[in-house]
Amino acid sequence: MNIRVGQGFDVHRWVEGRPLRLGGVDIPHHLGLLGHSDADVLLHAIMDALLGAAGLGDIGRHFPDSDDQYKGIDSRELLKRVFIEVDKLSWRVGNLDATVICQKPKLAPYIPAMESCIAETLQTTASSINIKATTTEKLGFTGRGEGAAAQAVVLLFDNG
Repeated sequence: MNIRVGQGFDVHRWVEGRPLRLGGVDIPHHLGLLGHSDADVLLHAIMDALLGAAGLGDIGRHFPDSDDQYKGIDSRELLKRVFIEVDKLSWRVGNLDATVICQKPKLAPYIPAMESCIAETLQTTASSINIKATTTEKLGFTGRGEGAAAQAVVLLFDNG
């Protein structure tokens, strides 16, 4: 069996006046993340991990922020498109492990919904998806509440 591992990382700045969506789930919070799309930092890290494992570059290559067709787009739609490209190469998700890094809001209540949303989009089981959240103990840009980050690692296996 052929396997590949990919990693992804993304960062977005907190701003007022935007909704917060993480892992495809809307989360009540007084701030949202700034970005060309909906700025779902978790799905962006996951997309980069998938693209990297499949040898397909990064999300900037596929969905450039200079292209207005992606302005405000739901990142779950972008994840679906990435999955289609990965699937064309006969890769399947073995497992995905990701971490959202932010001081606030507390994300634990939303993690099961994120895992289900991501699993459905990637046509795998929720038990193959593991999402975690952590703070940086008030250190760095995430600790100061300037932004949020996410990192993801994915294992793909050859389904061919």
